[in-house]
Amino acid sequence: MDSSRAEGLVNVVDVEATCWAGSQPPGEVSEIIEIGLTVVDLQAGERLARHRILVRPARSMVSEFCTELTGLTQHEVEQGVTFAEACRLLATEHRAGARPWASWGDYDRHQFTRQCQATGTPYPFGRRHTNAKAAFTEAYGLRKRPGMARALEIAGRRLEGRHHRGEDDAWNIAALVLHLLERDAWPTAAEHLA
Repeated sequence: MDSSRAEGLVNVVDVEATCWAGSQPPGEVSEIIEIGLTVVDLQAGERLARHRILVRPARSMVSEFCTELTGLTQHEVEQGVTFAEACRLLATEHRAGARPWASWGDYDRHQFTRQCQATGTPYPFGRRHTNAKAAFTEAYGLRKRPGMARALEIAGRRLEGRHHRGEDDAWNIAALVLHLLERDAWPTAAEHLA
């Protein structure tokens, strides 16, 4: 891949984390259990690849509520890699430190920051982050920031796959990024800094 094309690539990231219907059980913390990543080529205007990294939780269990929401089970995530290994994969295989990235809102960025600090794991991403939810809200002149599923409706797109599945959500958010690009409403590289 030539370097000019590489510069037009963006990683769209969506994470799922352990969660509970009520308050979190004593001693457990919310931690990432799935990282969905879709590579978007802004110059070609297309989604190039989709990836899924399952992450084995170290300080919590997947609740029944979490399984109902995400479809992920404790048994399934136990087959995943450690959080440190997932961050290493993001950095080495997906060029997370060099490539701009986007997520729907700031939850994903904050969750990575918290979990990296708590575990002493190097933060895998660079500084060029775009909050796609904020960009979408601004492009449509909305008063409230919509959830991803509602944004797809507004954009006249259908949700592909299962909502609250990281891999599928990243794929759908990438479609919204391309939609904003078509409307000339995706922030330029100078506006990427978080």
